[in-house]
Amino acid sequence: MDHYAVLGVSKTATPDEIKKAYRKLASQHHPDKGGDTNKFQEIQTAYDTLSDPQKRAMYDNPQPQGFPGGGFRMNVNGLDINDIFGQMFNQNFGQRPQRQVYRTQVIVSLLEAYTGTNKILELNTNSEKKIIDIKVPKGVNSGDQLRYDNVLDGASLMIEFNVMPDLRFERRGADLFCNHSIDVFDLIVGSNLEFTTISGKKLSVTIKPKTQPYMQVKLAGQGMPIPNSNMFGDQYILLKPFIPDNINSEIVDTILRNRTQ
Repeated sequence: MDHYAVLGVSKTATPDEIKKAYRKLASQHHPDKGGDTNKFQEIQTAYDTLSDPQKRAMYDNPQPQGFPGGGFRMNVNGLDINDIFGQMFNQNFGQRPQRQVYRTQVIVSLLEAYTGTNKILELNTNSEKKIIDIKVPKGVNSGDQLRYDNVLDGASLMIEFNVMPDLRFERRGADLFCNHSIDVFDLIVGSNLEFTTISGKKLSVTIKPKTQPYMQVKLAGQGMPIPNSNMFGDQYILLKPFIPDNINSEIVDTILRNRTQ
């Protein structure tokens, strides 16, 4: 798979060009918008590789590696992901061979990263088939890894998690950010808005009178779980004002009079 071709950029593309192409394609092919999951995974994998300077350098200048004999196929929920990560094997001649390590990637949604979940991996070699139930920890981040020892013929399995972008929430560490459209007059006189957090909880948020446009409202403890703790990040709501289509003429006249005084 040519990562540059997947994103539709040249091999000399700048980081900004790669990021712009990724955002456009991810929005078009996101599964939440009815896009194809396999296509989205290709886009995500390409971006993960090309957006990281070290990974991109290794991709542009691959080094030959030795692989153990025998086929190895890995499927996640019926999808063959052997091409995402290859097999990895190191052996020093004259010394005791090192443990064989297989690597793969497990893709989860932001909601699955919030709640924690389980994923079923089907591992196959020429002589063995094994089903492994993988626990996705709460608060997992892209790049987090989990190791399972002695899963196939004494070999180890290294799993790297990849959390998909979410259409509503932007994640920054343990904090979540999102936009909320609000009537400009609600900012002026104050109002209450109903907000649904990532957990599904509905909260009534008070907007004080004379609130300035593009202010952020903080909901403490409504962000992502912080691993290995009972704490959570925060939720930030950016208030984006809009002017309603139908405005009472008396309101307009009052505003105009006040401006001329």
